[in-house]
Amino acid sequence: MRIVLVGPPGAGKGTQAAFLAKNLGIPHISTGDLFRANISQGTELGKQAKAYMDAGNLVPDEVTIGMAKDRMEQPDAANGFLLDGFPRNVSQAEALDEMLKAEGMKLDAVLDLEVPEDEVVKRIAGRRICRNDSSHVFHVTYKQPKSQGVCDVCGGELYQRDDDSEDTVRKRLEVYHSQTEPVIDYYKSQGLVVTISALGKVEEVTKRAMEALSRP
Repeated sequence: MRIVLVGPPGAGKGTQAAFLAKNLGIPHISTGDLFRANISQGTELGKQAKAYMDAGNLVPDEVTIGMAKDRMEQPDAANGFLLDGFPRNVSQAEALDEMLKAEGMKLDAVLDLEVPEDEVVKRIAGRRICRNDSSHVFHVTYKQPKSQGVCDVCGGELYQRDDDSEDTVRKRLEVYHSQTEPVIDYYKSQGLVVTISALGKVEEVTKRAMEALSRP
């Protein structure tokens, strides 16, 4: 299957992408991983992306599209892939359609993870990260530490990242509405969008997604 995963920040796309890709036996291709891999390997596209990023500029569509194309041409993606974070705008969606068409392929589905805006803010703004190890993540509602402000694992101080503040989250949602929602509309016109609720436990959302994708 060839799937695009979309949804607002805080919808759990990364978590769901990993589970779905494993269940479907296809690679999970995320924009973040593509950028990190190309930059660390010093590829030509990676050098171009790094130059834009170091200057504080957005990486142009053609660079992102080039990285995605290279990754989708790898042998493990021959039978399908799950794209996470790409396409981010309609121009990228059109480029993806052209790429697949040139290979005689097309997308099977666009999975839209739906979460109410207030829940997105609650999920992200409630996160607290350990200063000693950013992989130790807690939440003021969903995963409270045993002692307030203290990491259960190493005793480090828990803090809220600047980009997790409520104001920043609402700005990220504005960007999502202006840039990514038009992508959903673009794919709706092709009859590809499957929308599911991303509320509930991780395994419940995965089950919901697998059932939705298996429908004819």
